Amino acid sequence: MNLGLTGKRALVLAGTSGLGRGTATALAGEGARVAICGRSLERARAVASEIAAATGNPAVTGFQCDVADGAGLEQLFAAAAAQLGGIDVLVGNAGGPPAGGFDALSDAAWAQAFELTLMSVVRSVRLALPHMRSAGGGAIVVIGSSSVRVPIKNLTLSNAYRPAVQALCKDLATNLAREGIRVNVVSPGRIDTPRIRELDGKASEREGISVEEARARTVATIPLGRIGTTEEFGRVAAFLASDAASYVTGASLLVDGGLVTSL
Repeated sequence: MNLGLTGKRALVLAGTSGLGRGTATALAGEGARVAICGRSLERARAVASEIAAATGNPAVTGFQCDVADGAGLEQLFAAAAAQLGGIDVLVGNAGGPPAGGFDALSDAAWAQAFELTLMSVVRSVRLALPHMRSAGGGAIVVIGSSSVRVPIKNLTLSNAYRPAVQALCKDLATNLAREGIRVNVVSPGRIDTPRIRELDGKASEREGISVEEARARTVATIPLGRIGTTEEFGRVAAFLASDAASYVTGASLLVDGGLVTSL
């Protein structure tokens, strides 16, 4: 299937590792011109070069940005749009907020997670819209979490803010559809990322078991019987960003191997 991404101008936030990198790689592999960002400029440029080499697509560029920083996002969008010649695709992404149950979370932790998880999406969409409107349309794909359907143990901040992001995206999808701008959410279950490995480590410490035992226990709950890969996730995200999904907006799609069993 031709996804129709050749020459599309895509900005992937937090694209230097995990789900963001998997998505950026899939977009580049389909011929899109891709800009990624990370907190370290050196790493962002290195990962961009690695993606370019892996996909045979030289049009991959790395920028520095902390997506929780509004001023930094403004600078990123100006630089990326200048490099790409505009923005057709925005992939909203941010590292997950810290683990912890309700009693362990301070006001500062709540405020930081608000900026990282919710406001990064608000600000990035606001900055992307002028470019998409001038182009006559576009696609926004926001990376969420399976916590939008079922709360995850010891991830209170994610459980609170991810559903808010999904609700925002549903609102945006409804209001932007007439302008040819589609908005969808793609949510991972257990994908093999640094974040998941970190959470497995915390679970092993908390419960006095090995990391291997913690992971095996999780795998046992997944109907497909394994952890997913960032490549599998990235292909789904790229599809939602593509012309092949031209009649899909306002959707919330799980990439979880069947982990979430709610309707």
